Amino acid sequence: MSKQYLKPLALAVSLALSLTACGKHEAAEQKPAASTSAPAAAGTTAMAAAPKSVFDVSELGAMGEACTDFNQFVNAKWVAANPIPSDRSRWGAFDQLAENSLNTQHDIVDAAAKNAASAQAGSIQQKIGYLYASGMDENAIEKAGFDPIKPKLDAIAALKTGQDVADYLNKSFADGDMQVFQFGSGADFKHAETQIGYAFQSGLGLPTRDYYLDPKHADERKAYLDYVAKTLELTGVPAADAKKQADQVMTFETELAKASLAPVELRTPENQYHFVSVKDADKVTPHFNWEKFFAAQGVTVDKGFSLSQPKFFAEFDKLLASAPVDQWQAYLRFHVADDASPLLSKAFQDNKFDFYGKTLSGQPEQKPRWKRVLGAVNSSMGMALGQLYVDKVFKPEAKERAQELVDNVRNALKARIENLDWMTPETKAKAIAKWNTFLPKIGYPEKWRDWSGLEIKPGDYYGNVMAAAKYNYQYDINKIGKPTDRKEWGMTPQTVNAYYNPTDNTINFPAAILQPPFFYANGDDAINYGGIGAVIGHEASHGFDDEGSQFDGAGNNVNWWSKADRAKFDERADKLVAQFNDYTPIKDKPDAHVNGRLTLGENIGDLGGLNAAYDALQAALKKNPQEAGEKIDGYTQDQRFFLNWARVWRGSIREKQALLQLNTDPHAPASLRAIGAPSNMDAFAAAYQCKPGDAMVRSGDKQVKIW
Repeated sequence: MSKQYLKPLALAVSLALSLTACGKHEAAEQKPAASTSAPAAAGTTAMAAAPKSVFDVSELGAMGEACTDFNQFVNAKWVAANPIPSDRSRWGAFDQLAENSLNTQHDIVDAAAKNAASAQAGSIQQKIGYLYASGMDENAIEKAGFDPIKPKLDAIAALKTGQDVADYLNKSFADGDMQVFQFGSGADFKHAETQIGYAFQSGLGLPTRDYYLDPKHADERKAYLDYVAKTLELTGVPAADAKKQADQVMTFETELAKASLAPVELRTPENQYHFVSVKDADKVTPHFNWEKFFAAQGVTVDKGFSLSQPKFFAEFDKLLASAPVDQWQAYLRFHVADDASPLLSKAFQDNKFDFYGKTLSGQPEQKPRWKRVLGAVNSSMGMALGQLYVDKVFKPEAKERAQELVDNVRNALKARIENLDWMTPETKAKAIAKWNTFLPKIGYPEKWRDWSGLEIKPGDYYGNVMAAAKYNYQYDINKIGKPTDRKEWGMTPQTVNAYYNPTDNTINFPAAILQPPFFYANGDDAINYGGIGAVIGHEASHGFDDEGSQFDGAGNNVNWWSKADRAKFDERADKLVAQFNDYTPIKDKPDAHVNGRLTLGENIGDLGGLNAAYDALQAALKKNPQEAGEKIDGYTQDQRFFLNWARVWRGSIREKQALLQLNTDPHAPASLRAIGAPSNMDAFAAAYQCKPGDAMVRSGDKQVKIW
């Protein structure tokens, strides 16, 4: 499941690479990316070893642009020369790495498929091979049509009462197929050393509640109605009946949407965690018995669980009692088909892409089949594929070299906390106590998952993906009541991203991000600190952003701030909110603003992380004064530091996808991340000799300094 309540505070916006198995909509999932050669890391590297190709300065614009629009200066030429491919909704540095990774992973799964029959029985190589091969067997999938979901459709058709619906949901969840809401394990916000169950709002086919309620999304609602009707028609429902049922689905989901929290509201810990006993949960949902639900899942809930959004679950219960059964049937019938569409015949796949890909994201063409199937492999057995990926491209010694850079940036962040002029010594001591308990994880897990209980069969794509869904769901909920494992990973090694988890206080850097343009084995310090160094600082700063700062070093949601210090923090954070609220990143849409409150955590991460990485660079250069005084390709070390920061965020995005991200994503648009943090740093202005009044110089009350 997608654990919205424990969603990693990740560096980058999601990469919508494909329609994947059983996903609600395609823009939701971060896909993996990697390098074909082993990366390396070091605290200080010799300037003379850096090849000019580390940064191609011919891509830069006129020097005068640096102080007016640094993103334009660094990235405009590249963007103009690199249009978005027709099978993508965006294209940039992250996407290039993702493309490279897909090719590497393709080699791995293709070889596994060719050798599956002769591979060791039950090995991950055999299972991945059978899974991938079954997804590539288009003839068998086309011949099956929607036969794979007919047993579910028949079960839905047999429902007669609200209790039947509840019983159906209990069984469906146990099979790893969640509808209406989500359920899974997570660290207890108040006792983070223990895993508990979380029930969380879900059930919508459109991205957020506003898509159902705001007049500006009327066109998307109409398109969604058409999509729902077409999906139902593909399952054999006559056109007139399909239109009627689509109206029922929209009415049903609109009621759920009214009771759902918006993305910005879900960033508040109080809206992610609401611990109740089973008895008290039943009072919220008198028509849905949680004891029966847990029994069906095979889990024991002792003191209770998190019924995370009580208002939503009260509405769910109301619909169990009051919505006609045929409306429930229409809703469930559609979502079974919608979830399964990527695994069914071409008509289903194309239909889903037409809405989620073309209409919502503006993507002209669907990705080739092998990429979509590879997405399903990652969704189903991503960590197993990661094990094969690490064996192929990432050497163990790379962990050791990366560790030094992590330590240097973390130490720089610690020094910044210690030297704050707005925080009292008492709160500083608690901040440092949290810093002391950070657990950095680099590259890949110390212990790999066991996949021996998952059966993958040749030639059964839908069955294989559903078997994996059930296996992964059971793996997840079996953690309930057990100790939290801080060493477990929430991202696969082949993911080009990084994340911070507030409930275990870990910073996590998958192997795939330890490569150019983030890190160069022979690159100068400035390039590496402006890239991977800033990534490290970003994730560490998440521990002290507006959300992460509400958790202590043990991962508990407790207040460790004095009232006065919290007020000072909020005042500074509000200035960053205002800065990003003013941005209008979409040409010809001056009313489409960034949501500074929704993106606050990531913006604090960028600002704190870039400052900490800059300090770490200065410490490294102090140890090597010759390097500090030299220019490379005509640019100083300070200038190159900011050049690589901006290059990481280079890219372009289709208008529809840009609008979708403004409405849903906690990350600001990449073009603004290139300029947002540097514009608040005196070091940037000094590096490029910018003057007060220049667009890239924020001074006085407009300048934001937090960590």
